[in-house]
Amino acid sequence: MLVTGKGGVGKTTTAAAMAVESARAGRRTLVMSTDVAHSLGDALDVDLRTSPTWEQTLPVEERLHAQAVGSRTSVAADWGTLRDYLLTVLDSVGVDPVVAEELTALPGADEISALLTLGHHATSGRWDVIVVDCAPTAETLRLLALPEVLGWHLDRLLPAQRRLLTAMRPAAAKAAGLPLPDGDVLDVITTWRAHMADVRALLTSEHASVRIVLTPENVVIAEARRILTSLSLHGYAVDAVVVNRVIPVDDDPWRAAWNAAQSAGLATITSSFHGTPVLVAPYLAGEPTGADALADLAGQTSALDGELAPLDAPVRVGGLRVEADGDEFVLLLPLPLARSGDVDLARRADDLVVDVGGVRRVIALPSVLRRCIVKNAGVRSGQLRVRFVRDEEVWPRGR
Repeated sequence: MLVTGKGGVGKTTTAAAMAVESARAGRRTLVMSTDVAHSLGDALDVDLRTSPTWEQTLPVEERLHAQAVGSRTSVAADWGTLRDYLLTVLDSVGVDPVVAEELTALPGADEISALLTLGHHATSGRWDVIVVDCAPTAETLRLLALPEVLGWHLDRLLPAQRRLLTAMRPAAAKAAGLPLPDGDVLDVITTWRAHMADVRALLTSEHASVRIVLTPENVVIAEARRILTSLSLHGYAVDAVVVNRVIPVDDDPWRAAWNAAQSAGLATITSSFHGTPVLVAPYLAGEPTGADALADLAGQTSALDGELAPLDAPVRVGGLRVEADGDEFVLLLPLPLARSGDVDLARRADDLVVDVGGVRRVIALPSVLRRCIVKNAGVRSGQLRVRFVRDEEVWPRGR
């Protein structure tokens, strides 16, 4: 269960409350923080520091462990192999060693470490439930896009590099004027590629989902709507939205004004997320810190619209698919809340680039569509439909 939302909406508190509730219901539960500005320990009222290894977790109470993941969590050893190679390359072109040290800081280290650690825990057999307190929206989308993006690049890089290393390494290195990576470097990259593929398969399976946290305010609701569309673009299922800090209704004039504003916001939310369960959590009199307070918050969280499935129920995943329609083919991709004007498409060789409001996904086309050209495209009923027809030059009729 990945928990995300706009910064400041109570995402960490919600994730921690879910984890406490899960553990006290008898499930072996791990709550992980992938946010650089870790505040999970503050919510749980424990001294939680960035873990140096995948395995190291902090016991909070019976059946509940916590972990904060950072750029130095376990990935450091593998990164050393790549870093040494990059330092060699930079030295060969005359870059000052001090500058080279700065240039070889691992880009995306936090995201890579988080995904590798999550993959480790998901396959370890130690946990029944893993709750991930993700970073705010932009960082979460970058995190979830990384496995596919990295895989796309490595699939194109590695075969060529392998051939160079085995067939013409000395000549290629001389022609390039740069040292080529050796087998150890490519082995590390290949291992990362395999891990990323496994993590993406897990996160887009029926065993994983995303929960969006928001407050009933127009600006926050607008961003939550965009999050839903962007997550669907990348194939991730949202199982519920949690509306946090809902002020209890009473006769106080000041609170009554807030009640009216929040009531309008809740109506917008139930309309926008129709078909997705909407939960509401009250604005408490005090800050919920510590396991008991978090359990109380979870107990006061209730369904406003729809029915939340049990945690162990399979998640309904509606990802990309291709259907035949006579002699034509239709690529279908769920994009809830999107309109045709929000979507830009571009065909690039064997890939289809889909951009929705600045969030982009590069889709490697199935083999049947590589021999086709795009006829038309549009968004209808929350679904992108791209129609393909045969390219007669490469796929003539009768073949």
